[in-house]
Parts: sequence; C-alpha cells; structure tokens
Amino acid sequence: MGDDLMKKCTLIIMAAGIGSRYGVGIKQLEPVGPGGEIIMDYSVFDAVAAGFDKVVFIIRHDIEKDFIERIGERISKKVNVSYVFQETSDIPEAHKKIKRSKPWGTCHAVLCAKDEVKEPFAVINADDYYGKQAFRSLYEYLTAERGPLPGGKLDLCMAGFVLKNTLSENGSVTRGVCKANSESKLVSINETYNIRRENGKVLCGKAETSELDENSLVSMNMWGCPPEFMDKLEEKFEEFLCENDESETAESLLPIMIDGLLKNNEAECTLLASPDRWFGVTYKEDRQAVADSIGELIRNGEYPERLWD
Repeated sequence: MGDDLMKKCTLIIMAAGIGSRYGVGIKQLEPVGPGGEIIMDYSVFDAVAAGFDKVVFIIRHDIEKDFIERIGERISKKVNVSYVFQETSDIPEAHKKIKRSKPWGTCHAVLCAKDEVKEPFAVINADDYYGKQAFRSLYEYLTAERGPLPGGKLDLCMAGFVLKNTLSENGSVTRGVCKANSESKLVSINETYNIRRENGKVLCGKAETSELDENSLVSMNMWGCPPEFMDKLEEKFEEFLCENDESETAESLLPIMIDGLLKNNEAECTLLASPDRWFGVTYKEDRQAVADSIGELIRNGEYPERLWD
C-alpha cells in the first residue's frame, strides 16, 4: 500500500439533527462568520489544513437544497465532498415495526456513510466548533503506522475537551464525561445530562444534583476510527434494533456504543486531550456568542476574514 493511500483520511459531519431546542430555522446553517460562513466552514477548513482530503456530509433530504446552497457548493471547490442521507425509515425491513418521527441516533447516522468510507475517518457534529488542535491530533493518530491490536480489537481515538470549556451560557448541555487510565486509554464514558454552571459550580442532574470536576475531559462526539469500525457499528446497531425497534424514541448513540466496546474488550480508544475552547449552537441565543468568538479568532490571526478566498 503506497504512502499516499496510507494518508487518506475522511471527515464525516453529522448534520441531520433536527435541532428541536434551537427553535425556528436550521441551526447547522446559521451564519456565524463575517462572510456568511457557518460553523461547518471552520471545521472543514481546520480539517483540510490538518490533512483530511474528503468530507462526507450526513443530512436529510428536506434540507438538501438549502445545505448545498449554504455550504456544499463552496466546500466542494476546496475538498472532495459527498452526501448521504439519514432518514428514520432507512433501516432493515424486518425492524420497521413503527413509524418514527425521531432519528435513530448518531450510530445510525454514521452507519449511513458506510458505502462512502473505505479509509480511516473522523466523525464530528455539524453544530460544534472544535478548534485546530483536535483535527491535527486525530489526523496524526489515524494516519500513523501502528501494528494491529491484540485480539483483533479496534484501534479508536477521541478528542477530549475540558468540561469548563464546553458549557453554554444559555442552558444546560449533555456531555460524555470521560475516565482514562495512566496511558491515556479511555476506560469509560458516562453520558451525563443537564450540565450547567450554578453559583460557581458545575452541576448535573435535576431532582438530584451532583457536582462535576470542571477540569474533567468530556466527549464532544469527535471520534477517530479505522474503516473496520463500520462493520462493528453495523453489528451493534442491529443488536440495538432487535431490542428497540418498537420504540418511538430510543436512539443508538456513539458514546454509549463505544463505551460498550471498551467494556467488552472489543476496542481500545486513545484519549487525545485538546486545550481549545469549544463553542456551538445548541440554543438560538448561542449564535451571537459563536459569532463573537469567531470574530475574536479572526482578530487573533487564527483565520482569514474571508475563509475560502
């Protein structure tokens, strides 16, 4: 296998989320840059600079036209782009026992890209800004030459962000709180809900609240995977459907599925800590804060004012 092929690496962007908390409009397509750039522009810009040479967008058919007009056309001039669609009905016929309005979750989203991805790949959310370091770290890990892990275990990696750098001022958030060993191998991910800052503390939970260490590393759904991960994902999503195909709300989520792989000794995941501050558009009020943060990065020389000129 030649060096060029060894270095191929794809970025999968999950952009099919409904964004119900955001209100009217499609949050993934809200402009935050001075030239009308959206958060995905900055993610793709950073990924291409790091070495990624292909982008696969996971979208829905109903946003396809707006999506291509708002980002796809300009991105396709800079990097190889393809589209796949996540629809609630896109599951094996045997499991179509109910009609759902809610997507099947992030495992299903990534699995929709199976036919498009034959090389190492990273997965990110569409509405999160991750920073340059995380993309560099994932690309370097995914393209490094390492031998296979014992027992056929999958060799995964994940960008970990400092919890205090990932909070929203406009409401609570959900984060996968990570535990790692002394070798930076991920031991577990605890999907934690209703995280917010109150009275100088970072709390989680509703009826019963707990305090979290604000310096904990958390998952922001930024994963690095070998191509073989798709086969394991297909297997685990089938198991999920066997248990949940009559549910109107159950979702198969990447952090929970990968946590299961770790516990079953089916995978190892290296935690790549990033010092960058996350920001994203969870709530409509977040958009201006993101635009202000982008403006600050431009003034500091991190990005050109017109990103793709």
